[in-house]
Amino acid sequence: LDMSSELKFPVPWGHVAAKAWGPSEGRPVLCLHGWLDNANTFDKLIPLLPRDCYYVAMDFSGHGLSSHRPAGSPYHFLDYVTDVRRVAAALQWRRFTLMGHSMGGSVAGMFCFLYPEMVEKLILLENLGFLLAPEDTEAWLKSKRLVIDRLLSLEAKQQAPKAWSPEAALQRLLEANTHLTAEGGAILLQRGATETPAG
Repeated sequence: LDMSSELKFPVPWGHVAAKAWGPSEGRPVLCLHGWLDNANTFDKLIPLLPRDCYYVAMDFSGHGLSSHRPAGSPYHFLDYVTDVRRVAAALQWRRFTLMGHSMGGSVAGMFCFLYPEMVEKLILLENLGFLLAPEDTEAWLKSKRLVIDRLLSLEAKQQAPKAWSPEAALQRLLEANTHLTAEGGAILLQRGATETPAG
């Protein structure tokens, strides 16, 4: 565990970087760093931990060696939770231990709340986790998990844009927006579609 290897996971705006220690077939542990820190937070701790685990410490987006989100984009905790989901999917981890320090503990707690079936253990360092008022719990859980799952589903389905004839594009727009007239739809398509040789 004294030596680490570097990992990179593609995301729509670049990559999420990570460091890994231990045997890749070991018990999976995902390590989440604190506010304005990076994966090196765990350099001194990991060598002291059990050797039968595979520790992956990710750099959150905009931290360490990970890509920054596009200029002007906010960095919300839910976005970090989504990044954890992306990294877990890339590693093909169905169930794993989450270890979070400070801000990473809040992200780990939120992830644990949204995806309890994926978390075997939760380890918090200098953090209380994630707390919600009981009356807010169910609605928050449903809405936030739906947002993350839909986003990742859309990313997985990314395809080249389809080309349509102007008539077919207008028809699809009118079907999706039943309040529009054909004239209104044609006006919107002038600016909302790009003509190519294929359509």
